[in-house]
Amino acid sequence: MDHKLDLHVSNVFGGGFLAVLILVADAFAWYTLIFLLMTQTIGELNVSNSETLAIFSLFYVGVACSALLNPMVVKRFETRESFLLLWTFIGVWATVSLLFMRVSMPSSAFAIAFFVGFSTGIGLPSCLAYFADHIKVENRGKMGGIAWAIAGIGTLLLAMLSLTADATVEILMLTVLRALGLLFFLFRPKDVPSVSKTDSSYSSILADRRILLYLVPWVMFCLINWIESPVVENLFGKEFFNFVTFIEFAVSGLFAFLGGLLSDLVGRKRIIITGFVMLGIEYAVLSFMQELTISRYLYIFLDGISWGMFAVVFFIVLWGDLGGSGMKEKYYVVGGLPYLLATFLQVFIRQYVESIPVSAAHALVSVAFSLASFFLFLAVLPLMYTHETLPEKKIKDREVKQYIDKAKKAKEKYA
Repeated sequence: MDHKLDLHVSNVFGGGFLAVLILVADAFAWYTLIFLLMTQTIGELNVSNSETLAIFSLFYVGVACSALLNPMVVKRFETRESFLLLWTFIGVWATVSLLFMRVSMPSSAFAIAFFVGFSTGIGLPSCLAYFADHIKVENRGKMGGIAWAIAGIGTLLLAMLSLTADATVEILMLTVLRALGLLFFLFRPKDVPSVSKTDSSYSSILADRRILLYLVPWVMFCLINWIESPVVENLFGKEFFNFVTFIEFAVSGLFAFLGGLLSDLVGRKRIIITGFVMLGIEYAVLSFMQELTISRYLYIFLDGISWGMFAVVFFIVLWGDLGGSGMKEKYYVVGGLPYLLATFLQVFIRQYVESIPVSAAHALVSVAFSLASFFLFLAVLPLMYTHETLPEKKIKDREVKQYIDKAKKAKEKYA
């Protein structure tokens, strides 16, 4: 038994797999913290609402444009590994550049926001494609869950440490975080599998029915989540909402691992449907019970579970599955851009939500959450007609193995 366990651990973490996990976890933790730091820094700057909107617009333009360029850029490198090393190095300098955001306002903020966004998008699709190419399809869920859990724990710890630190110290902390990811990947084992050079066009990906049946619910979720987020913040109050965000990180980290593990056992589709049902319930609870304190804690718990499941499946696993044996960068671009661009809605809508009179706020919340709940349940419909991305043979093999194990235990018990 111990020998089998050692062999399993070796198969999971050997061959550079640990380096893959650290690369993905470091990228997600860095992106989350860098975005929070940018939001905090911009909030402290003496800029107008239109200038704030312009700064965030340039950040997201940088992310989107560089992500679309990523598949073309990575092909010009001899190996994807060499490109990822350059990307993490650029990330270090992008973090350091935040020190100069206040130099010549607002032009310096414009330039640095675009640079940070560009440095994020230019490599993230290749980072996730690297994960998918080096982790077997039947292990991607659990490994993706571990990566997200590491990112969540790291984000929480660094966020707590930064509470008493000034902006310069926070930037240095994030620089060290990105540099550690670079060093760890630099000294990875070199015995990694080869990668297919077969590439698909964006048009062929978007014309694929399998992709669309997963993409449409994902786009609906992204739009609803980031449209409703400022409304939730307004309802909870900024201080409590920030507390909620940190608690959800902890809950999502736990359920990302559980959701990833289950997605390897029962498939990705069931996990996604479960996540949508929970999201629909949480918004229904807020709509009809917004005056009750317990509704807020139910929201935190259900939202953390849903985010954990969605994070591992939609961010890390699903698009790699759909990419098959070819280059997967474009699949991750198609799957990632709706989330990244929808995040901009939060910045845009918050300015209008904050100006709504208190007398009209409760009526708005009730209507907004009722509509959100309805559309989230509606988003499940396309998933009913899509195919499972985890090969059916893998599911059957696991079921047969579980049956054999139970039969062996029963035989030993009555022998």
